[in-house]
Amino acid sequence: MAKIQETIRDLADRYGRSKESLLPILQGVYENYHALTDEAMVEVARELDISAAHVYGTATFYSFLESGKSGKYIIRLCKTITCMMHGKNLILQELEDILKVKPGQTTSDGLFTLKETNCLGQCHKGPAMLINDTPHTDLTPEKVREIINEYRIKEHMPLN
Repeated sequence: MAKIQETIRDLADRYGRSKESLLPILQGVYENYHALTDEAMVEVARELDISAAHVYGTATFYSFLESGKSGKYIIRLCKTITCMMHGKNLILQELEDILKVKPGQTTSDGLFTLKETNCLGQCHKGPAMLINDTPHTDLTPEKVREIINEYRIKEHMPLN
């Protein structure tokens, strides 16, 4: 717990201790730990002198902040009607087949978490997904397989 307290203190020193600093601090905690635990949210509340309920409400409102443990790579597949019309369901099926998980789940090796999300701002190039901060557009099942394999190769775990 001491390490997370130090991280939160450093983030508060950088962004300030006002309510307006809450979101960048939560983003910083998430970037460092890939999750916003209850303990971390309580510690942020203490550091900013605001209620834990306010911190929790903010953290759970934003879909890009995860309160639970997630994989090293979070795959966010756009679920808008535009992406659906361009084949999003085929892409989702391919991801489920490759990763052996459903949306909201993390692969057994802890590498990927699959999520569906609202608009990624790439409707003109749908279907689209975001892996951490990297957008992937004009997806096909074959392209998805190549993309996932590239991430696995980077981690020394290629698809068979």
